[in-house]
Amino acid sequence: MDVVKTKKKSNPLLNSKYQIALAIFTSLVFLALWANQSVGSISVERNDILVEKVHKGDLEVSIEGYGSLKSDKQQLITTLTRATVKEIILKPGASVKADSVIVRLENPELQQLVDNAQQELAQTTANLRQLKLNNQRETLNESATLAQITASFETATLKRIAEEQLVKKGIVTKLTFQQTVLNEKQLEKRIEILKQRMAQLTLVHAEAVNIQQERIKQQQGQLNIAQARLDRLTVTAGFDGVLQRLSVELGQSLAAGQEIALIGSVTDLIALIRVPQSQAQQIEIGQRVIIDTRRDKIEGKVARIDPIVENNTVNIEVSLPQNLPASARPQLNVDGVVIAETLKQVTYIKRPANAKSSTQVSLYRLDENGKDAQLHKVKLGRQAGRFIEVTSGAKPNDEFIISDLSNLKTSSDTLTINY
Repeated sequence: MDVVKTKKKSNPLLNSKYQIALAIFTSLVFLALWANQSVGSISVERNDILVEKVHKGDLEVSIEGYGSLKSDKQQLITTLTRATVKEIILKPGASVKADSVIVRLENPELQQLVDNAQQELAQTTANLRQLKLNNQRETLNESATLAQITASFETATLKRIAEEQLVKKGIVTKLTFQQTVLNEKQLEKRIEILKQRMAQLTLVHAEAVNIQQERIKQQQGQLNIAQARLDRLTVTAGFDGVLQRLSVELGQSLAAGQEIALIGSVTDLIALIRVPQSQAQQIEIGQRVIIDTRRDKIEGKVARIDPIVENNTVNIEVSLPQNLPASARPQLNVDGVVIAETLKQVTYIKRPANAKSSTQVSLYRLDENGKDAQLHKVKLGRQAGRFIEVTSGAKPNDEFIISDLSNLKTSSDTLTINY
């Protein structure tokens, strides 16, 4: 007799719990494995990173900056008096000689002043000629009087000599002889006084002439000033160079002392370079500077350090040699590198991203196979332009990743490089 077996039905709720628990367990295991792999290592593409080798040797501590070339010799031209711009001859950028005319101004009042000064000078000169004639006439009159008295004196002398013999013979009385002697002495005294008078008159005449000549000189000076002001209406450069700035327009009315133009030399140039404030303390007067004009490189020296800090930069004035290349022109933007000092036989590397001098950074050092990199602490020293000194943590020929890896959100000490 066959026995009929009844199949037991499974509990659907129990099976569902088992499946959910198994799924959760599997997910946890997967997440643990993925997390372990993420913490242990991360991959980067070789083309996305910069790798630099550590070197050893002499390293120039340089400070980079930027700026422009300026004329060492400049001349600001201003108006001497009120005027109106009549004509503009040259424009900014034009090469000029000392006698090159830049603009012409006009002022009718100046011409009238010159004419008046010329008339006054002519009148004063005529007065001097009249004075000399009057002095000459007075001198002649006094000379005639002196000649007349001298003749009378000589006659009196002859008479005294004659009577002196006659009085002894009793022909001429003693009274008459005494009168003759007295007359001679009086004439001699008058001659002496007249000579003193003529000498004094000569001094008076000379002083009068000097005074009149001083008046002429003063009038000539006034004429020269007026003429100079009139001549300054034709504005010239004053020395060889380039017209750097023209500050007037045609028909513009100018006040006295207002700027017209700025002239700068083209051969005597200096460089004004702005360097970071943090590195300015390394710069000293006389240090070598390389100026890059994008076409040529010029070697100069630090001539002056501006004491004022502006926008976290310091202005450095660099003196340049007399013989400059054709690419060096005023207002040209240039780059400058100040050679502060030379470090002898130091270990150095190209400066990593965001690295600063005298700090410790963590860099990935490549293994010998070049496929893996381990995080390594490196102490940095002095910065030298694009390079920085390595004081510890690296040796020559070590290779480090110097790229900015802040975008990699990982704390992994190992890095895998994909080629």
